[in-house]
Amino acid sequence: PIAGLAFILEELLHKFERRVAVAALATLATAIPVARLFIGDAPDFQVTPLNTPSAVSAPLFLALGAVAGLLAVAYNRTLLAFIAASDRFARLPIELRAGLIGASVGILAWFAPELVGGGDQITQRALTGQDSAAIVASAFLIRFALGALSYAAATPGGLFAPLLVLGAQSGLLFGAACRFVFPDLAIEPHAFALVGMAAFFAGVVRAPVTGIVLVAEMTGNVTMLLPMLGACFVAMLLPSLLHNPPIYDSLRERTLRLERQIRRE
Repeated sequence: PIAGLAFILEELLHKFERRVAVAALATLATAIPVARLFIGDAPDFQVTPLNTPSAVSAPLFLALGAVAGLLAVAYNRTLLAFIAASDRFARLPIELRAGLIGASVGILAWFAPELVGGGDQITQRALTGQDSAAIVASAFLIRFALGALSYAAATPGGLFAPLLVLGAQSGLLFGAACRFVFPDLAIEPHAFALVGMAAFFAGVVRAPVTGIVLVAEMTGNVTMLLPMLGACFVAMLLPSLLHNPPIYDSLRERTLRLERQIRRE
């Protein structure tokens, strides 16, 4: 529930408004108990107990933030490129464009059903480290392109779940690489998967508080709060230095531009 409030204030309003905060808290305070009556009290993702990271591993989490920031820039640009490509076929009915993209996803679902959908199962597998590095890397590349392609269909959908999938997978791969390079540090790759979820979200959306609280609430884990803070800081810093705007700002500007074009016509 706190992540929902943080998103409203941090991303939608960009400021704190007492009336909005009170209204949001009242809504969340009633919505969450009702939801738990149907789905239970368990966290969305199950994570094995994690050890408190040592100070020696702190630079590795900062490096993960750098990787997440660069991947976030690439994802934002890929998403906007797919949307721009879809706009070139604006004369075609939106139903046809969505149908073509849906058919592509359907073909993938026929051969690899675990790669489509919201991706919660993929995120869970990354947090438990069940798959090999080769499988995780392949799934990451497919989901990276698939998420941008699906959003370009202009059908109802979102970014939150796909971002968490990619963040968990990239964090797991980075953690596995660190364990291979530094075998004496007792590195837990799935800890990097958890931190990667928050870092990649922060890099794409530029809402670090929302990302950190969201991951903490969905996993029921607060052990990695400090690494998440450091990783999210770097994941936000690099895109800002590269002059890459937050994805929702880019989408908002695109919507306003289209509205102005329609008014001129």
